[in-house]
Amino acid sequence: MARNGGYTYREELGRRARGLTTLAYLTRFYPHSTAADWRARLEGGEVVLNGVPAHGAEVLTPGQVLEWHRPPWEEEDVPLHYDLLYQDAALLVVAKPSGLPTLPGGGFLEHTLLTRVRADFPEARPLHRLGRGTSGLVLFARTPGAAAMLAQAWRDHAVGKQYRALAAGWATEDEFHITTPIGPVPHPRLGSVFAASAAGKASSSLARVLERRGPDHRAGETLFAVDIHTGRPHQIRIHLASIGHPLVGDPLYAPGGGPRPDLPGLPGDGGYLLHAERLTFTHPLTGERLTLHAPPPTELRLADGS
Repeated sequence: MARNGGYTYREELGRRARGLTTLAYLTRFYPHSTAADWRARLEGGEVVLNGVPAHGAEVLTPGQVLEWHRPPWEEEDVPLHYDLLYQDAALLVVAKPSGLPTLPGGGFLEHTLLTRVRADFPEARPLHRLGRGTSGLVLFARTPGAAAMLAQAWRDHAVGKQYRALAAGWATEDEFHITTPIGPVPHPRLGSVFAASAAGKASSSLARVLERRGPDHRAGETLFAVDIHTGRPHQIRIHLASIGHPLVGDPLYAPGGGPRPDLPGLPGDGGYLLHAERLTFTHPLTGERLTLHAPPPTELRLADGS
């Protein structure tokens, strides 16, 4: 593990802070740490309110600026390489390995794809993100204009995204058009996570069988190609689980698309095999239709190696 340089979390307080003390606010809205943890940070001078060290008993009002100066911490060792697959004045397309977070969060600050790419291309802006356990293609813009045009293309569903996924059990059909809504549901450790939910947002995926593996429909596995037409969090993991085929090794999602009832995993936990294989989009400057491809890992290749 390596120690990073620390980080300052800054928030301009809104209406939810009115009438609460600093300690009560931090404990209520940042429950990843206990009241005792926040009290120790306040006593150590790490929490600042409007530029002055906070003691915890201040009564907050909207508009104040609250900061936590988090000291340097050790980040988990993860793969820190990436492959540059396409580069021009407007764009970068890279392939990230499984295990490397795309963006800071969950204890990661410098051990992220964004940090690694910006070490080589300081202007790079990611247009989307992959889950930590997902490998494959990530698109970056190098100019504000390219970022704006590609972000609009994403909102207009004009970017084609295809993945490979290894799921549990033999699929009984060759193709599935999955429209299970996705939204927050209760989770015993996090409060809520995204999962299959009748009250969730409309979602659309097309899953096609590439190969069935193993001895039978229960003990076997199915290799899918999945095109996603919406971009909900953990969409492929949830959608394949919702049709009875959770990803092999997925610690979070159970058949049906909800969190596993037995010691549920966390969204960032790995162990599953999911790969962003293909991106198709219109170049924001040239108007050319581009298709980029990242070869899948060995476990997600067909018997002939493709």
